[in-house]
Amino acid sequence: MRVAVLMGGMSSEREVSLNTGAQVSGALRQAGFEVTEIIVGEDLEALLKALKPKPDVVFNALHGRFGEDGTIQGILDYIGLPYTHSGVRASALAMDKAAAKAAFAAAGLPIAAHKIIEIEELLEHDPLPRPYVVKPVNEGSSVGVSIVKAGDNRRAEIVSAWHFGAAMVEEYIPGRELTVGVLEDRALVVTEILPTEKFYDYHAKYAAGGSRHVLPAQLPENIAQSAKQIAVAAHKALGCRGASRADLRYDEETGRLILLEVNTQPGMTATSLLPEQAAHQGMDFPALCSWLVERAACRV
Repeated sequence: MRVAVLMGGMSSEREVSLNTGAQVSGALRQAGFEVTEIIVGEDLEALLKALKPKPDVVFNALHGRFGEDGTIQGILDYIGLPYTHSGVRASALAMDKAAAKAAFAAAGLPIAAHKIIEIEELLEHDPLPRPYVVKPVNEGSSVGVSIVKAGDNRRAEIVSAWHFGAAMVEEYIPGRELTVGVLEDRALVVTEILPTEKFYDYHAKYAAGGSRHVLPAQLPENIAQSAKQIAVAAHKALGCRGASRADLRYDEETGRLILLEVNTQPGMTATSLLPEQAAHQGMDFPALCSWLVERAACRV
């Protein structure tokens, strides 16, 4: 089977995507697939030419805008090429944090208080009681995320550095950082993320030594089961296909378990969570990549 691996892209996560694509390509070759690596840029015509002759499947290793927001999915649907991961609707929903929150709320899932603002509003007042989180509506990998705490004087600094359009302001949920990978209707395992810094930011996610992963997380059994159930329910609420990963926070003092967001294009780098969880369940990296290829589809 011939597989084209799309990597790179035009988002702030280009370097992560290139790393993901290289590792996925190696794993697929190890699994016996004929692989073509395609580095995606701004030239759509060049991409369409690179996809000729048509491969059997496209492995989408793109991250961020264009790669996981429904755009590339729509292009591949239009030309009739099966691709891995979620389709147009689920990708667009998950990437738009406001739309995703609405879908989660409609499904009865536990979410944090939040509101959408124009970033200039931060100069005038606190949109929510402190502490709160400010994040772009349409970015991933913790790009552009800031926490405003009691006593901070950071609002003007956040506004001056902002280049993301509308912002989501969200109640800060204290406690433990948890994540759960999902393969179709099956939750893998709950991982606790212990960043070496205070916040699990872009560096902590992708730099070697940026964080420590504990799996399975040392949690009460009922909390671990609830986290898995929420992850699967969130996957279904968005209409995801293939793999996704749900990020949650657990506040031991109050017992609150809150769904933060769902990633429809979980990372596939050396420090990535989904491959680590799959391996814990007996599925090595080549097997995981093969599983995704075998479930590729289009117009779904």
